[in-house]
Amino acid sequence: MTIATETNSSATVELFKKYVIPNYNRYPVNLVRGEGSWVWDSEGHRYLDLFPGWGCNLLGHCPPAVVQAVQDQVATLIHVPNTWHMDVQGRWAQLLSEHSFGGQAFFCNSGTEANEAAIKLARLHATKGRYKIITFEGGFHGRTLGSLTATAQPKYHEGLGPLVAGFTYAPYGDLAAVEKLIDDETCAIMIEPIQGEGGVRIPQADFLPGLRRLADQHGLLLIFDEVQTGCGRTGHWFGYQYFGVTPDVMTLAKALCGGIAGGAMLARREVAASLRPGMHAATFGGNPIAARAGIATLETIAHDNLLDSAQQLDKLFRRRLESLRANCELVRDVRVAGVMIGVELTLDGAPVVKKCLERRLLINCTHGTVIRLLPAMNLTTEQAEEGCDILIQAIQESAGG
Repeated sequence: MTIATETNSSATVELFKKYVIPNYNRYPVNLVRGEGSWVWDSEGHRYLDLFPGWGCNLLGHCPPAVVQAVQDQVATLIHVPNTWHMDVQGRWAQLLSEHSFGGQAFFCNSGTEANEAAIKLARLHATKGRYKIITFEGGFHGRTLGSLTATAQPKYHEGLGPLVAGFTYAPYGDLAAVEKLIDDETCAIMIEPIQGEGGVRIPQADFLPGLRRLADQHGLLLIFDEVQTGCGRTGHWFGYQYFGVTPDVMTLAKALCGGIAGGAMLARREVAASLRPGMHAATFGGNPIAARAGIATLETIAHDNLLDSAQQLDKLFRRRLESLRANCELVRDVRVAGVMIGVELTLDGAPVVKKCLERRLLINCTHGTVIRLLPAMNLTTEQAEEGCDILIQAIQESAGG
């Protein structure tokens, strides 16, 4: 059988219509190559990507150190099961532990898997009869059934009931509401330090410290879903460091392996011990390719001083977008934490995304009205300024109807 090799965008769109389940709303563009914050389609058009890989490509497309590490590893050892030791997995866990709160790692393949592991760990660690987990309205924790139930957004639950028992939802930012939900059956509080899909919502200064206090008072685990905020996104190694509040359990994915699929859960050593042999597993979790990519990602961030770069980009985007807000009534709010950026509009953001695409700038809209940018940490100043120019023009044009 011969597989078609035609690569123009229209041919690829037709191929998808015939053979791929249409569960994604896709742009009619066939992307074929990427380098840094640039990506090219099959017709040779170049796009500036300020939302690379939905946040997975924190080092941009095809970062050289990750590419080299993966190429070397593929030629050496592709996969072995977790019934064996692998030095690369051990070294990866060591780096994550040393850059964070000193915990132990469980490896998997995605954010939803990492959150499923955290949900299981919370229940396994709890005393008998405690199983409930408090999560937050507007949060997003994944698409598998447990993490989907933890996601307190009814639109994602439609048609999928009955959901998993044991989740209660609190309004984001409301400590008093959280305290009222805690009872003798509660075992954990689970939250994104900054809500990503929920609109880049950054909590008030007292909120996360208040959750830490409530968890300590009631003997609960505090779980931070850092699938979006982890690995330098906020200008710190992990989002919890941005706020100075340390969780008991942290979940990671997206940028963890520089674009290669990978996920992890880190837990304090005394908590991690509750995930006993046979209680949870991930066949491909921590495989040699992901481990090498994960090590290369962390080493690149350190070697290239990319935490500093993210902090400088924070200032640039904040300056440009706050100036826009002061002069454009369509902009309701600007929220920036490192290279995690949200621009809340007073109208539907989809037309803005379309205008940017026409100008070959790739961005995202979430929650209907929030323009979301998750650019690479190594985005250049020139690229950031160009992206802001295009985005600002698109928003201003929308103001004119």
